[in-house]
Amino acid sequence: MTVAFPIDLRSDTVTRPTPAMREAMAAAPVGDDQYGEDPTTNRLQEQMAALLGKPAALWLPSGTMANQVAAMTLARPGDEIVTAREAHAGWHEIGATAANAGVQIVEAGSGGVFSAEQFEAAIKPAGLPVFPATTVVEIENTHNRAGGVVFPQDEAVRICALARARGIASFLDGARLWNAAVASGRSEAELAAPFDLVSVAFSKGLGAPAGSLLAGTPEVIARANRNRRRLGGAMRQVGILAAAALHGVEHHRARLGEDHANARRLAERLARSAAVALDLATVQTNIVVFHLRPGAPDAAALVARARAQGVLVAAFGPRTVRAVTHLDVSAAQCDAAAERLCRLLDGAAEAR
Repeated sequence: MTVAFPIDLRSDTVTRPTPAMREAMAAAPVGDDQYGEDPTTNRLQEQMAALLGKPAALWLPSGTMANQVAAMTLARPGDEIVTAREAHAGWHEIGATAANAGVQIVEAGSGGVFSAEQFEAAIKPAGLPVFPATTVVEIENTHNRAGGVVFPQDEAVRICALARARGIASFLDGARLWNAAVASGRSEAELAAPFDLVSVAFSKGLGAPAGSLLAGTPEVIARANRNRRRLGGAMRQVGILAAAALHGVEHHRARLGEDHANARRLAERLARSAAVALDLATVQTNIVVFHLRPGAPDAAALVARARAQGVLVAAFGPRTVRAVTHLDVSAAQCDAAAERLCRLLDGAAEAR
């Protein structure tokens, strides 16, 4: 029987608005955002542009839409985008980059990162009509499937410089850029500085119920605004959601280090299980991705058994599991979740 109030580690998107966030949403002045008349959304866009060090910004309903609008804005149908292996845009958006932007993705590097040299090797040679054009390089920071690793900033600077020299646009998928900033000790503006276009999400570590944002030059943001409308993302009185984002930035950003510490506690306990393969070096933020050794249950079985014990985690592959900490789970709950998962895994191994 499933426990009534589970410890939900499936994602940092499962958080619920706090009472204070709900109050901010209820009190938000609103207007029609398609006419540029929603004062709260305008304030969010102005503040986030300044925080990210860009001259203009645009609110969007979701991170996937932000990535799709970025692809449609920076690339043309038939072009290629270079990303790290297992990037969110290629693995978690049900083929939307191909379906919406008509663009294909080329993967480089490993473990969520790639070098300037690997990026250069992935660029298609110019002048041959059989090749698609490489027009965008995209960096995901932090990288979801690699376990929330932070992309090395020095390498990001090198990659973006090379892209600019080759006439290639650069995009930072910064859905969890807030986490990268806390983990690296660098500001969001510094992390975003090398890139032509950057996204952030408010519905993950910051706990808002919805919303992402793109920031860049006024010209790029104007094109992005048209593509947002083309995808159905131009909404009306979205100040209610913008107010939640503003509250999250102001009140939840500084506490992200707690999530990182909780992820480390969880990971260290899991790593002591003989059934688990987990490189603790990858646990840099709030995501723990671990692998199940031979003899342990597969990911689907562990997820089902853990649910019955009141712990929710996600299968990321046949023998790969992800757990994500967030503001709705405490250190004690993470300790309890780790113990229950290890009992299930170690008990299964002993039974064999």
